[in-house]
Amino acid sequence: MQAPTRIDLEIDASVAGRTLADVVRRSMPEPCSWNQARELCKRGKVSCNGSIQTDAAARVQLGDRISIEPNAARVREHVLPASSIVFVDAHVVVVNKPAGLMSVPFDSGDKNTLIDRLRALLRRTHGAQGTELGAVQRLDKDTTGLLVFARTLAAKRQLQEAFRVHAIERRYVALAHGSVAERRFETHLVTNRGDGLRGSFGHFRRSRAPVPADAQRAVTDVRPLEALRGATLVECQLSTGRQHQIRIHLSEAGHPLLGEQVYVRDYGQPLLAAPRIMLHAAVLGFEHPVTRRSVRFEQAWPEDFAEVYARLKCG
Repeated sequence: MQAPTRIDLEIDASVAGRTLADVVRRSMPEPCSWNQARELCKRGKVSCNGSIQTDAAARVQLGDRISIEPNAARVREHVLPASSIVFVDAHVVVVNKPAGLMSVPFDSGDKNTLIDRLRALLRRTHGAQGTELGAVQRLDKDTTGLLVFARTLAAKRQLQEAFRVHAIERRYVALAHGSVAERRFETHLVTNRGDGLRGSFGHFRRSRAPVPADAQRAVTDVRPLEALRGATLVECQLSTGRQHQIRIHLSEAGHPLLGEQVYVRDYGQPLLAAPRIMLHAAVLGFEHPVTRRSVRFEQAWPEDFAEVYARLKCG
């Protein structure tokens, strides 16, 4: 198959929802088999909204920008770039998590998670010592940004206590549907709000019963940063770190994040296109568990987030 240098296209309604391999197969100027299309994805020759996408089965969405470069250098699978490490010493490592990667294994069979890739990277760059990592926080699979891991048991205990007493600074930026006002959300999250979804107790179905003993208090402060076309760029500061906390709070307020596919059951408006959930952990600050000095890190938006923002920017 004689391949062109590069093919750029934008997903329209005729192919939205199809797999990436299907789009690649249809877009090549000469006949392309399913196996060839999958191989192009697997070898890192296909990008979606500026990020390499190796999952041939990923579904494309309306407005996605796809680039196919058959002659691009092959990417090394399951390798975390050295530039992902934001800070490292003998006690902690701060990493910039990419999208599409679990932070840690959820089930015993989960492989190739962020912690797995980080161990391999530290082994290559710092030798065999210190590759035992302790998880003290997580980010959702499609959330990007700053995450800290402990490199010693003592550091892990100190960081866990800091998270427990809410002494960690965590600020996220997100793109949310509609016009979002400044607000503090303080609810109790339950695993089933009454319709099978995680959510705030009493939100989906009002109840006179007391808050369940296993409900988790969740506090999110949301501040609008910029009004966009049909959306708002917001900053979210966490006082607690519950699973899907930001996504749930904003969705229950009628402002689901762009790219949200779970907590949109009650949202009756058209959804704006995004390649993933538009949520990025931009700031992480904490007291170093050994030196006791305050450390603070900031991480710029990833390319796909910036592209969606630019598309919606007013003026």
